[in-house]
Amino acid sequence: MTFRSFILFVALAVLSPAYLIAQGAQVAFGNTDPDSSLPVEITADQLRVDQAGGFAVFSGNVLIGQGEMRISAPKVEVFYTSTTQGNPGEISRMVATGGVTIVNGPEAAESNSAEYFVDKGSIVMTGDVFLTQGNNVMSSSSMVVDLNTGTAALEGRVKSILQTGTDN
Repeated sequence: MTFRSFILFVALAVLSPAYLIAQGAQVAFGNTDPDSSLPVEITADQLRVDQAGGFAVFSGNVLIGQGEMRISAPKVEVFYTSTTQGNPGEISRMVATGGVTIVNGPEAAESNSAEYFVDKGSIVMTGDVFLTQGNNVMSSSSMVVDLNTGTAALEGRVKSILQTGTDN
């Protein structure tokens, strides 16, 4: 690597979104017009419902779709708002475990677990978070996604691999 390439690399690292993330800033995540109020479609190999407790457990190849967003995991617990006369209310949150993948527009993220607060339009991913945006890759211990603004914040030890688009 030449000295000029080194200076260019350092300048890109300092001015990059990954540097801003490490400082507490946000990065884009998902499409430009997210809508957490869209219907939620869930498919799985098995379903167990506890109406008294106000939750359901989907297991085996769980795939959740909402607009452009897709969430896949081995197990997802769905919690409902208070029930009336034995009927579940609306979905308030979903907890995915066992290795989670979220794809929203051009971005994809993986983690050990994720909690989607449907009513707030936010997702908290924890444990070995891995985010890809095109050829760029970021990892951290946790990530909070705000679907209302289409942004995400990575926390913990943040590591980035940024493609410069030039040959070194």
